[in-house]
Amino acid sequence: MDLFNYSSNQQPKGPLASRMRPRTLEEVIGQEHIIGQGTLLRRAIEADRLTPMIFHGPPGTGKTTLARVIANTTSARFDQLNAVTAGIKDVREIVQKAKDRLKFDQEKTVLFIDEIHRFNKGQQDALLPYVEDGTVVLIGATTENPMFEVNPALISRSRLFRLQSLTDNEVIRVIKQAIADKDRGFGDYSIQITDEAYDHIVNISNGDARTALNAIELAVLTTDPDDHDVIHIDLETAEASIQKRMIRYDKAGDNHYDTISAFIKSIRGSDPDATLYWLAKMIYAGEDARFIARRLYVHAAEDVGLADPNALLIAQAAFQAVEFIGMPEARIPLAEAALYLATAPKSNAVIKGIDEALQTVEKEKSGEVPVHLRDAHYKGASKLGHGEGYLYPHHYENHYVVQQYLPDHLKRRTFYHPSGSGYEKTVQKRLDYFSDRKTKDKH
Repeated sequence: MDLFNYSSNQQPKGPLASRMRPRTLEEVIGQEHIIGQGTLLRRAIEADRLTPMIFHGPPGTGKTTLARVIANTTSARFDQLNAVTAGIKDVREIVQKAKDRLKFDQEKTVLFIDEIHRFNKGQQDALLPYVEDGTVVLIGATTENPMFEVNPALISRSRLFRLQSLTDNEVIRVIKQAIADKDRGFGDYSIQITDEAYDHIVNISNGDARTALNAIELAVLTTDPDDHDVIHIDLETAEASIQKRMIRYDKAGDNHYDTISAFIKSIRGSDPDATLYWLAKMIYAGEDARFIARRLYVHAAEDVGLADPNALLIAQAAFQAVEFIGMPEARIPLAEAALYLATAPKSNAVIKGIDEALQTVEKEKSGEVPVHLRDAHYKGASKLGHGEGYLYPHHYENHYVVQQYLPDHLKRRTFYHPSGSGYEKTVQKRLDYFSDRKTKDKH
């Protein structure tokens, strides 16, 4: 059988992933937690009593598919927009038709908006009144966290449903369903897939049904059948059809923030292995290396601080390496800096100290510089007594002399409390020495 001369009246049209979209709830694979028997959403679909809802979750989990299933089930008119290409004008046209339909035919309109996070604030605001008064029943779909990307007013009027990545077994079921389906899939072909090929496609597709189906389609359509018209898909064919593991990481979305959060918390928690894992995930996904370097710079001061003053220098060197040599070579100094911070002694005394000082400054009513600390060099300053009584520390033993540096109302206040970790043990000894000198001076 020559696949490339297969008659057009027999060959199903469109990509396999599109052809195999479920048409009914029974055909949907996965998402049992929201559309299983007895669940709220399933009851609402079957009863045709829909309220505004937003589907969110990773790509390939069936958000658009579920909307189309609703379209096949509900008695309402089903209109669809893609937020990437649609504008306010398109929304208003659908809304006007929905008003007329509701007024003259008592027919509801379900408006499905794919990638709703792409609508700007103005577009979402234009939609809000008609969702609120029931002119349209909104169904939105997004790969982003709707709490960040969708108008809070729309969120408050919608029920959120999170779709989860398919399990390995569910992905295999999707593939086998496509191979067996005679109307929409490859049921008219004789196809044999090795277990190793299945394992590779399932692993690389990472729970994304669309990716798995695209890989199977490419493998089938580019593999010549044997003398018995059997198409054999082995590991080598599967590897050629899908080579790089899908990784869900949007540099503008919540995956970006969640991953960098995990990275920093692993550094703070002194776990070098987790630190390398999250760093590798960001590098693999194409995260901006300068962004990673900037975060290392910040947390060298925030989480290590004076427990190891070299941490800030190591982070600075990594940032310079990123600027100087670029990726992929810069992955090495980035990894070195990340490991240095992860294994360094930890102290947040620096951030505690500066934040407490800032809070004090914000709340205080006065904070004049003591006269003996004021600048005595500008013209007329000496006549005002500025600098009078100042003691120059280098004239004294160990370059230290007891002297008041804080304003009078804060003279007994302490902002910096060394942690006793790493180099801060040495810092604490010096501060103890200064404290003893102050005590002796009082007596």
